[in-house]
Amino acid sequence: MSLARGSTIGIIGGGQLGRMLAMAAARLGYRTIVLEPQADCPAAQVANRQIVAAYDDPAALAELAVASAVVTYEFENVPVAAAETLAARVPVYPPARALEVAQDRVTEKSFLNGIGIPTAEFCPVDDDDQLTAALRKFSGSGILKTRRMGYDGKGQRVFRNMETGGFAGACEAMGNVPLILESFVAFEHEISVIAARGLDGSVAAYDPAENIHRDGILRSSTLPAGIGPETASAAKEAAAKILAALDYVGVIGIEFFVLADGSLLANELAPRVHNSGHWTEAACLVSQFEQHIRAVAGLPLGSPARHSDCVMENLIGDDMLKVPALLAEPDLMLHLYGKAESRPGRKMGHFTRISHKN
Repeated sequence: MSLARGSTIGIIGGGQLGRMLAMAAARLGYRTIVLEPQADCPAAQVANRQIVAAYDDPAALAELAVASAVVTYEFENVPVAAAETLAARVPVYPPARALEVAQDRVTEKSFLNGIGIPTAEFCPVDDDDQLTAALRKFSGSGILKTRRMGYDGKGQRVFRNMETGGFAGACEAMGNVPLILESFVAFEHEISVIAARGLDGSVAAYDPAENIHRDGILRSSTLPAGIGPETASAAKEAAAKILAALDYVGVIGIEFFVLADGSLLANELAPRVHNSGHWTEAACLVSQFEQHIRAVAGLPLGSPARHSDCVMENLIGDDMLKVPALLAEPDLMLHLYGKAESRPGRKMGHFTRISHKN
């Protein structure tokens, strides 16, 4: 059964993704309440109400459960225990299981391999001896990452063609936390698929975007991606398999490496709306944000069809100086996030240039 118009949707997290979810919810006739410790966060500027508290605050979670007909979240590091506590009182989508899988890189890759979706080779690393052994396995090269909490290139160290020894202190320098060493992948393209699954099990997948990262941060997403139709279909099929295996409800972002032969290795899951799907605002009738609200509210999913080719670019830090010139351009949609302070590496907004499909 779908949510009645005027119902309140709870959103954990008050950043730009929560902001865009609240805007989409309002267009569909829903109210929103945001749980976020930072007052006057980007989402609170457009939501109906904010609870200013930590994400795992018991009183705040109880208040959110009472106020909401359904709860969702805008980032994948929501405490799993908090999601499970809420789920005992109110529907929570995507399910806590999706958070559990996505929050640990070893768990995530093991899950993907377990359902037949290949990834880069990987080894869990808990100390310098295990790091040495893992690097020996990968011929002295690889990317060492924290298993949990890393994002936008944070919590990573790259090893290239190094002797497999002499790494005393490497794990300590990473914080003495559980780590993972991933093998390098000789990929031709990085792509992502934004897909949604409804309460009724229906699935809608947007066209894959080709992504460019710099310093670990997404810079641009281009549609169409420079891949063949078989690769695009395989990416959408993998997304559908992941959604079904997690009994998922809502939008998910899945990043892939495309190899020279067109085959795919899954890189990362994001159980939420995703930066590489921002282009859907400008190039589709139903954006990823509306699609997510439709899914968690029990409404029919919208068409993921793309009416235009496009390039989405993030505005990061001093890129905000470009705003006046961007506003003068035709065929461009600008979206600013309402953040008061511009800092290096901080996502301040994005823009999407559209062009007619060939």
